[in-house]
Parts: sequence; C-alpha cells; structure tokens
Amino acid sequence: MKKELVILGGGPGGYVAAIRAAQLGVTVTIIEQDRIGGTCLNYGCIPTKAFYKNAEVVSLMQKPEEFGISFPDANFNFDMMKVLDRKTEVVTRVREGVEQLLKGNRIEVIHGVARFVGPKNLEVKDNTGAITQIEAERIIIATGSKSAPLTEPGMDSKKVITSDEALELSYVPKRMLIYGGGVIGVEFAGIFATFGSDVTIIKYRPRLIRSLDEEVSKRLSVYLRKKKIKFDIGVKIKEVIDTEDGLTVVTETDCGIKEYQCDLLLGATGRVPNIDGLNLGATDVAFTDKGITVDEQYQTSAKGIYAIGDVTGGQMLAHIASEEGKVCVENIFAKDQAKDTNQVNYDAIPSCIFSFPEVATVGMTEEEAKENNPDYLVGKALFAANGKAVTLAETDGFIKIIADKATHTILGVHIIGPHASDLITEGILAVDKKMTIEEIGEAVHPHPTLSEAFWEAVMDAKGLAIHALPRPQKE
Repeated sequence: MKKELVILGGGPGGYVAAIRAAQLGVTVTIIEQDRIGGTCLNYGCIPTKAFYKNAEVVSLMQKPEEFGISFPDANFNFDMMKVLDRKTEVVTRVREGVEQLLKGNRIEVIHGVARFVGPKNLEVKDNTGAITQIEAERIIIATGSKSAPLTEPGMDSKKVITSDEALELSYVPKRMLIYGGGVIGVEFAGIFATFGSDVTIIKYRPRLIRSLDEEVSKRLSVYLRKKKIKFDIGVKIKEVIDTEDGLTVVTETDCGIKEYQCDLLLGATGRVPNIDGLNLGATDVAFTDKGITVDEQYQTSAKGIYAIGDVTGGQMLAHIASEEGKVCVENIFAKDQAKDTNQVNYDAIPSCIFSFPEVATVGMTEEEAKENNPDYLVGKALFAANGKAVTLAETDGFIKIIADKATHTILGVHIIGPHASDLITEGILAVDKKMTIEEIGEAVHPHPTLSEAFWEAVMDAKGLAIHALPRPQKE
C-alpha cells in the first residue's frame, strides 16, 4: 500500500501539518496510536486549562465580599468529580472538533502503532491487531514527547504520578509534593493549592522556570507564597518510601538529608522526545537521546523523512509544533508559490504559563539583553495603575519591555498579571515585525482595557508613560 504523505502522530504538529498539506492538494494519512489531538489536547494544554478555569472560579469564591456577595453559611461546596467530568467534556468537545476538521479535509486516520521496517516503509498494527505494510513517498514524524522517567528508588509507587494521572484525580489530595519547578510543576501547584491541597514544590536548580526573565521569575515566587505554596530549592530526591498514610520522600540538600511527608508526589521534571518503538535503526534518520536531528526545513538525515515538534528536542510547545508542521509541508509541496523558503521565527515564539497570576513572554529577557546587547532600554507598567485591572480586583504584576537603545526596536516583552496569555499577542507582533517604541506609541489603545498597560510599558522605556510618576532627574 503506497501513500503520498504519512504523518506519524495526530497531535498539534501532526494534525495541523495534515490539514495544511490537504489544503495544498496532497493526499494525507495520519497514524495515531492514541487519540487525535495528542498530549496537548488530551493530557496537557486543554485539560489543564479546564482545571485552571475551575481554580479561577474557586479563587473568586474565596473573596466574595469584595464583589458584594456573601454566602449564608460562609462556605461553599467543591466537588472534584464534577470538575473531572467538566474537564472530560471539554476535551471531548475539542477533540471531536479536530476529528471533524480531518474528516472534512478528507484526511485518512489510522489508529495504531507504526514502526519503520525500511527507509520509507512502515509496519502498522492497528487497534484490532491487524498488521498493514505501508510505503510512503514522504513521512513526517510528529510523535511528540512523554514525561521524563523518574528513576530514583521507590518512584514506581502508585502514589507517584505524572501530569497525566494528575488530570484524572477524582479527589483533592491533602498534601501534594511536586518535584520540579518548571511550567508543569508551577501550573499544577497553583491549581491544586486553590482546590485545597497543601502544596510544596521541591527542585534542584535555584530558580522557578529558568527560561523566564529573572525579575518575572522572582515576582512569581512571591505570588506563589501568597497562595501558601511552599518551595525548596537545592533539593534532589534520593528515595521514595511508601507509608500507611502516604509517602516519605527522602531528599539530599546542601544541608544534608531532608524528609517530606505527602499523600501524592507529582513528578514534573520535564519531558523527553517520544521516539521509542519507531525502530529508527531501520532508516538513515540520525537521532540522539535529545531527539531527532533535522535541518532548517525539518528534513532528517534520510531524504524524504521529516520531523517536527517535541520529537526534535527543541522548545516543547504546541504552537511551535503547529507552526513547524505548516512550514514543513509548505516547503515540501508549495515551493512554487513563494520565492523564499518559509522559516519559523524562533526569536518571536511566545510562552504562556497558567499560574496565579498568569505569565507570558516573548523575545529577549533582560539577562539576554545584557549579554547580547548592552545598550538597551527597559520599560515597565504596573497593573496596580491600570483601571481595568483595578475593576477586576487583579492588580498583581506588571508588563516589562526590552528595547534597543539606538533603534528603539522592541526586543522582548514579559508579562506577569491578569490575562497575560491574551495580552502577549501584541508583544509577539512587536517582536516578530521589529516594531519600534514610536510605532506602538502611535497606536491608540482602548480604555478601559488591560492592553493600555502594554502601551504604558512601551512608552515608559522613553520615560513618557502617562500613568507613572516621573523618573527622578539625574544631577
């Protein structure tokens, strides 16, 4: 059986690549071993954000008096089973929407496990156990990533869970210990702390979410503490011991051995490319433990075989996988429609963290600016000075921009505060299109909106913000 284009994986990289290829007139087959939508839709982005919305509502319910609301018994009921049901309903609805898009674009979907048995030959075992041999003109590997293995003694306990299991919990654990201070750990810490868990984050390296601008990372730590989330750094797990009422987690620290007691331990130490079982040895595809090696057009070392998204070991974000999928198929099948080869602008890739409050960032951090471009400007606007934020009772945080001192080109935007994940879009455009302070300053921002804070931060880089006290004059 010969196919024009086979895509291994139906996640945000694979299904977006498939749809774009179909739009270009290509006959496409997706092979997906689990559910369409991949980790992001089924076990990551979407279900986590469904939980996050529940946590947002709970946060509001915890301060009703501020909005003139009171409860007769000064309490409310929280039903984790209904939270779980809502999450499942949301995921199902979104997944069915994607499945309809694939059907509407006449994309063949085979549910099964694929492995290479030759340079462009695949053996596919479907969910019924039937085995099919497929030959493809071109193959795109988009098999994503999986949770990094936890190898310390005792980590095989049923009370040690990954983010996948955390999203299936039908109860709120009294004590949750989170191993890892990256995006996954921080998001789940905020969610379960709001649900009522006593949450502690332990991690080895000294800063939460190391990719963040340092000032934003430090402020995030402050806000986590306000939510009564505890965290310890310089901590490495040595052993996990099952007990009658939970777990004893034995750790090594700079001060010696320290033990933690918890009901559940959530392992959130990152993700690794999902290449196990592909049998890449049957091809000329070069790969390492960090992922599959690709060139600027996402072609592997084997002609006609491409790889996109998490499986290549880069920054593991769903929107990167989607963009790489689109660019990959356009470069293969639509070269005659453009003079230049399409490329992803990795300098303008946004990252959003659904913490309390949200964090979003794009472009250079201040630390990177110091290292690469010592002549830079910093502008900042506090949400406490924004009228819309005050009406929302969400005044924590700020917007910070980094700009080139000579050209006033905006190099980076960093937001911690309400609706940061939505506000970052203007920052993405500014960084991607190399816009200047003056160009943003000329654009009228509606009042009262949170977007005004972006204008204020940009203009503050020149000392021209309106809702900020004048800077002290240098003598």
